[in-house]
Amino acid sequence: MSQHPPYGIVPPSYRLPEATHVGSVRLQVADLDRSLAYYTGVLGLEVARATTDTASLAPRGGAPLIELAERRGAKPVPRQGRLGLFHFAILVPDRQALGGFVRHIADRGVYAASADHAVSEALYLTDPDGLGIEVYADRPRAAWRVSGQELFMTTAPLDLRGLTQAAADAPWTGMPAATVMGHVHLHVGDLDDAAAFYHAALGLDKVVWSYPGALFLSAGGYHHHLGTNTWAAGALPAREDEARLLSWDLVLPDTVAVHEAGDSLATAGYPSAADGVGRIAGDPWGTAVRLRAP
Repeated sequence: MSQHPPYGIVPPSYRLPEATHVGSVRLQVADLDRSLAYYTGVLGLEVARATTDTASLAPRGGAPLIELAERRGAKPVPRQGRLGLFHFAILVPDRQALGGFVRHIADRGVYAASADHAVSEALYLTDPDGLGIEVYADRPRAAWRVSGQELFMTTAPLDLRGLTQAAADAPWTGMPAATVMGHVHLHVGDLDDAAAFYHAALGLDKVVWSYPGALFLSAGGYHHHLGTNTWAAGALPAREDEARLLSWDLVLPDTVAVHEAGDSLATAGYPSAADGVGRIAGDPWGTAVRLRAP
């Protein structure tokens, strides 16, 4: 059992191992070629594997982060959003890399929102189907602040000029090899129900809970591997004929931990099923999370 960091609330029974982290995400898109042009040209990822209707994307020399599955003519995400994906978040290794990305998208004329979250600096984009994307860099953990029992996170203006200066004169050559999937953020119908599934049953720590309409959870003291929010008030779960998140991976240290997490979910009344890679479970709104070993 890992030590309790100086913030957060641990689950009442099973707790995920400290080394747990987010793996790849699987997305349903309307036009694979259109999406590939965006994910390679704008995000700077490379095609690792491809078939006629699927593709995996990775940073150069790195592990795949995104799997695209084409459903021709899938409808875009509605403007008001759907229960399910709010965004997936690509974590670059340092501030210099994020600054290079800022300069790269500016050169391409791509719009991005931005925010300083105190623990991280972030850019927000939307893919051609309306799926949300964050690209961010973490501040050192020693610089994170604690407020009471929770980690301090906020939304403040981002120092874009400072970021581009941090990039110096380094040319943009795509997402660096050390880039990973940092977290996933979901629209949910109710934060208490989200906590029952992801905290009490699955075993993530609560890390931030006073942010308006949101709950952030993690393993190992990270600022969040999972964000949940109720900002899409009245929304329904994503439909099968829409662009959507099909599933996301939570990577545990070994198969023993995968089975323990699956057993904890089952004890709480949330069944999971083997899919040949790990175990897949659905949250109360049908969003699928796959538990797997490295």
